[in-house]
Amino acid sequence: MSETLHSPVTSASPVTIEEVASAAGVSRSTVSRVVNGSTAVSPAALAAVRQAIDELNYVPNRAARSLASRATMAVALVVPEDTTRFFGDPFFAAIVSGINKRVSKSDYVLNLIIASDDPHDKATEYLRSGAVDGAIIVSHHTSDAFIDRIAAAMPVVYGGRPVRQRERDYYVDVDNVEGARLATQHLIDQGRTRLATITGPTTMPGGIDRLTGFREALDAAGLSSVAIEDGDFTAAAAAAAAKRMIESGVEFDGLFVASDLMARGVLVELARAGLRVPEDVAIVGYDDSPVATSVSPTLTTVRQPSLVQGEVMADILLTLLAGGFPEHETLLETQLIVRESA
Repeated sequence: MSETLHSPVTSASPVTIEEVASAAGVSRSTVSRVVNGSTAVSPAALAAVRQAIDELNYVPNRAARSLASRATMAVALVVPEDTTRFFGDPFFAAIVSGINKRVSKSDYVLNLIIASDDPHDKATEYLRSGAVDGAIIVSHHTSDAFIDRIAAAMPVVYGGRPVRQRERDYYVDVDNVEGARLATQHLIDQGRTRLATITGPTTMPGGIDRLTGFREALDAAGLSSVAIEDGDFTAAAAAAAAKRMIESGVEFDGLFVASDLMARGVLVELARAGLRVPEDVAIVGYDDSPVATSVSPTLTTVRQPSLVQGEVMADILLTLLAGGFPEHETLLETQLIVRESA
């Protein structure tokens, strides 16, 4: 009995990135940018590459790319805050949502590093060891020197103007000066003349800029502030600041509070003191977070596009990692949202 031998069936060789580039009529780096989710590609090239990928059934080999380029295909979000602040402030939820929305469409994974300080360099050395290809850093303070060591080792995009800004830095910020000016001007337009503010941390550019906008609006109206109290973007600190103002006997009929979360604490303290909002004191907050509509009265506030800020930061980082050349500075607009508190 004879036996027929069959040659084993061999599968076709995987399609290479060079073949995609040839079919699309573009360079290898352009295909790489498209695969990595970068927007630093013309619409025509993007369409051609996608068509070639579909027709050739190209499947990116992430592991091979990582070995060849020594890339980890991971990026980090670094938040120099404690966990209580991170999980308690709606601002961070919006930022993370925006970043993740953009990163999830790319070939990268997102790592989250929460480090209020890094006394033993654990987080810093982990990031500098090559564990990630780049980082986004938000909510940084003047005392956060360790972030400079991170920025020296990899591409970094800052959420907010860097504390120690350099020409090579990339950052996405909202126009905090203009946002605070809008808030303060609204109080003035409501006929309030004895204005006070509870600031964010003056160790952070955002806190500094919102105080600057408050002062600029007062100067333009020929008014002086009756009180400036420091806060730290928490409800407890703002409530304590409001209590100090009330107990000091200072009279104020308008109050700009540098975050909605702080404004919630202020509302509680004013109610305890028997002060009505907005009849006795008109209040404007900042963020337009879910807090603004969950309090009573609902909060007039300045809307900052936090989710969009997260998306744009991620997009800039991915563009850098793909070899693109994004803008160093991106400034997003704010908007006054009028509700019951003013």
